[in-house]
Amino acid sequence: MAVLAGRHQLGPDRGRIVLRTFRDGLAAQAGHDLTIEATRWSGVLAVNEDLSPAGLEVRIDMGALVVRDGTGGVKPLTDRDRREIAVTVRKVLTSDRHPEAVFVAARFEPKAGEGGEISGTLTIRGQGRPLRLRVSQTGADRYHVEGQVIQSEYGIKPYTAFLGALRVRDAIDVAVDLDLSETAEDSGTGS
Repeated sequence: MAVLAGRHQLGPDRGRIVLRTFRDGLAAQAGHDLTIEATRWSGVLAVNEDLSPAGLEVRIDMGALVVRDGTGGVKPLTDRDRREIAVTVRKVLTSDRHPEAVFVAARFEPKAGEGGEISGTLTIRGQGRPLRLRVSQTGADRYHVEGQVIQSEYGIKPYTAFLGALRVRDAIDVAVDLDLSETAEDSGTGS
């Protein structure tokens, strides 16, 4: 995972964090598989002079999750549906009491082929759990990161409707795309 040495400021201007939920249950055809974007987030990736990662911390504003797309379902997802889902997500995540999720990397494992794995702790709703992320290089200074978060491991009861006949699958896919072409010093935001 070779990138420029220094501190890389991360955020929506340099990348994108997307969550994908999937429907389950007997009435699954009535629901939608959702693509939800974190619109307010920040982070810092520190890279040593030998180009090895030294540290990573990312903070996500849980009140700023926006439904971007919904596939499947009996009817297309409307703007009203998107707003109602966003309200439900904030309630399920108790974002009023736990306004942010935090990921702190503990270990970087480079793999052949310009990628690797990052292990660390993801804290949601005040509960920290281990999270392993797979990293692949998608272009010069561009990276794709993926992993999976199990809601119940954080005390989150996955959404259900129709007396449980429609529910959101417990596992949520996380995808992150990053542009690491500049360090904070390059962009004038260094410390």
